[in-house]
Amino acid sequence: MSYQKLLDFAKNEGIVLLENEPLSKHTSFRIGGPARLFALPETVNQLTGLVAFALGHDLKWVVMGNGSNLLAPDEGFDGLVIRTPEGKPRWEGNQVTVPAGYSMSRLSAEAAQRGLAGLTFAQGIPGTVGGAVVMNAGAYGGQIADTLVSTRCITPDGLCTLTGEGHKLSYRHSVYAEHPGWVCCEATFCLQPGDRDALAAEMADFAQRRRDKQPLEWPSAGSTFKRPEGYFAGKLIEDAGLKGFTVGGAQVSEKHAGFVINKGGATCADVLQLMEQVSNIVYDKFGVRLEPEVKILK
Repeated sequence: MSYQKLLDFAKNEGIVLLENEPLSKHTSFRIGGPARLFALPETVNQLTGLVAFALGHDLKWVVMGNGSNLLAPDEGFDGLVIRTPEGKPRWEGNQVTVPAGYSMSRLSAEAAQRGLAGLTFAQGIPGTVGGAVVMNAGAYGGQIADTLVSTRCITPDGLCTLTGEGHKLSYRHSVYAEHPGWVCCEATFCLQPGDRDALAAEMADFAQRRRDKQPLEWPSAGSTFKRPEGYFAGKLIEDAGLKGFTVGGAQVSEKHAGFVINKGGATCADVLQLMEQVSNIVYDKFGVRLEPEVKILK
């Protein structure tokens, strides 16, 4: 199709649409070539309209949040990349409904300030609410599945609401991962009353643990590999002697072997080659196959 039709649609709907936008500006890895078109909707209605337009015109498209768990290709993305709108949370007692593009870490802090428990584990998680739901994000013994009540979902057939077990939440998995054409546009969480001071102290502890153990000073996409059942990916990689292992500008962090970092000028090809070699070496040594946790944009 002519991209001019999409440009005209975006203009009519008041949606900011950037041409040939470098994805390296929108991923925490700081890696990725240009997206043919990069959309910045401000509302769920605009997001829904863009998805419907892409589907109706057989346009290659993808939705992203903060790009904190995303590895974008060096050649870029020849299609439409849609950034989820941030919006504002709606608080009703112990429940909060949040647009998919809202910061998960910020939501965690705001809940604690209100004396509501259940999201302190998300302190420091750099992703959005939508991304956290899609991968059932978790840390320090907590996970999205503990408090998620429902989500609004954009499907090829229109908007629908998912509840409870309909999300199929398990370790780093949800029903959204099974249906790439579905988009989480809003999520509702049910929290529990808690002590503000205790919640603040818990979050401060989690923040300090992250600073002490994770290479936050370098661009990365967080934990590179999923945790194999019965093992820890970082421990396996460290025991394989791969701390500091480097391919081009990509390196297994010397601080935490579970993180691949961009030491400067790393390409997508560097990261993929490093990940493949690390996975093969760990498998040869321990018979455990590591699976990527980072999402690879294609």
